[in-house]
Amino acid sequence: MTDHLITTPFGARTTAAEVLDGVDLTGKRALVTGAASGIGRESARVLAAAGAEVTIGVRDLAVGGRAAEEIRPASGPGTVHATMLDLADQSSVRAFVDAWRGPLHILVLNAGVMASPLQRTKEGWETQFATNHLGHFALATGLHGALAAARGARVVAVSSVGHVNGEVLFDDINFERHPYDPWAAYSQSKTANVLFAVEASRRWASGLIAVNALNPGRITSTRLGRHIGDISHSPASFDPTSTDVSWKNIEQGAATSVLLAASPLTEGVTGRYFEDCNEAGPHQPGVRRGVAAHALDARHAARLWQTSLDMLATTATTV
Repeated sequence: MTDHLITTPFGARTTAAEVLDGVDLTGKRALVTGAASGIGRESARVLAAAGAEVTIGVRDLAVGGRAAEEIRPASGPGTVHATMLDLADQSSVRAFVDAWRGPLHILVLNAGVMASPLQRTKEGWETQFATNHLGHFALATGLHGALAAARGARVVAVSSVGHVNGEVLFDDINFERHPYDPWAAYSQSKTANVLFAVEASRRWASGLIAVNALNPGRITSTRLGRHIGDISHSPASFDPTSTDVSWKNIEQGAATSVLLAASPLTEGVTGRYFEDCNEAGPHQPGVRRGVAAHALDARHAARLWQTSLDMLATTATTV
């Protein structure tokens, strides 16, 4: 990130539809993960309404199919269809990648779990890291050729303000020695999302692939917080009276994602972290805004990339 922060006319209350008002995505192909509900669904809906051919990656094809029918434009070139994709299952990710044909112009890495009880994948990986980071890492790197073929593709990693609470625990990513803390696990996975954008933007610049991360805000009425229960069980700074992090509805929560995915205002922008439709400044202690220095650390980003490759290599995944 440079001293010059990128700004737009949009803000915390802007909706995704307003961001893409007048934008024509005819001929563009997009993939949005976790788009059966919440801000992923709204991102997919707005991209399709602008003319894009949208694939939503879902764990439940019946639910995803209904979502695709409901958000598919009634007219125009835009389309929406659902395809099976379980990010916590590397065989599912491989099958999706192997089946993809042609270029991919927009990849929105939106799916995620938050503050879940300790669960592990069949590889023994902690589920939040495995889903929020490793699944998306395998998907994005597996689709690198399709992204490069688009000659100007954009990759969007949906992170969270929660990244400010913790770094990646390189010595114990899967909480095999540390006592498991669901919020610490969530924080490291969200830091990993930003670090992925930092390193991918460096590695993929020659292929004209832009990669950015974002904080969508604290979104009401989504399934992401299903493991939290009563809001009093979440960090105190998530209190709705706080001015630190913007509370938004789903239409507003998807705005920063589609801004980075398709707005002409962010053409050529890469390796940045946005919130409220503008590039975020440095995080300040005690404030739940901005981007933490540990999430932009180039050495940590490179280390995470290699660590991720090493972990995926144990599943015989080629990336």
